Amino acid sequence: MHNKATQRNIFALYRDIYTILKTISAKDSDVRHDWFLVDATNKTLGRLSTEVARRLTGKHKPSFTPHVDTGDYIIIINAEKISVTGNKLEDKMYYRHTGYVGNLKSENLKTKLSRDPASVLHDAIEGMLPKNKLGRQMIKKLKVVAGEVHEHTAQQPAILEL
Repeated sequence: MHNKATQRNIFALYRDIYTILKTISAKDSDVRHDWFLVDATNKTLGRLSTEVARRLTGKHKPSFTPHVDTGDYIIIINAEKISVTGNKLEDKMYYRHTGYVGNLKSENLKTKLSRDPASVLHDAIEGMLPKNKLGRQMIKKLKVVAGEVHEHTAQQPAILEL
């Protein structure tokens, strides 16, 4: 059995740990949004999308707070050079409706990549974000470009290897 002195020391230790390890809730004014550049050349669509969505939400930061946008700005270049596994180029279908009766349009991944490669990555990442005001705020920090050149050089984005 512990004597009273060791019990007091244990309680003092718990009290000290409790005062040190307090939960931090980030505020909008405290959050720092950094800029990162990601090259999508030969990256798998799903694996790249999940990591970018995690960084847009800010879950990689210790100061992550679910109700605050703590994520970073992400610029993705070379979206047309994305790769997929299996037979997804022909089998994966994208559907959209024009609003008229019977006008459900469909196209496979191959034709969508040739028509608008940036929208493939944008749609994949947007589907992984929350479906609320905060998710709409997060997706605005994603910039997807089909080629090498982007218009955000003034922000001096750091290169992010994924």
